[in-house]
Amino acid sequence: MSLGTVLIILLILMLLGVLPTWPHSRSWGYYPVGGVGLVLLIVIILVVMGTI
Repeated sequence: MSLGTVLIILLILMLLGVLPTWPHSRSWGYYPVGGVGLVLLIVIILVVMGTI
């Protein structure tokens, strides 16, 4: 597996972990999801461009 694939899988797991449906993150709101989603989008763009 390439580095880009590992990063995408890791960020998707992080995105699932910060969803406000879990008891530990219910009071956080949607802010962590937006941040992790933005990082995931940037990594996907870099993988498509071939940088990573």
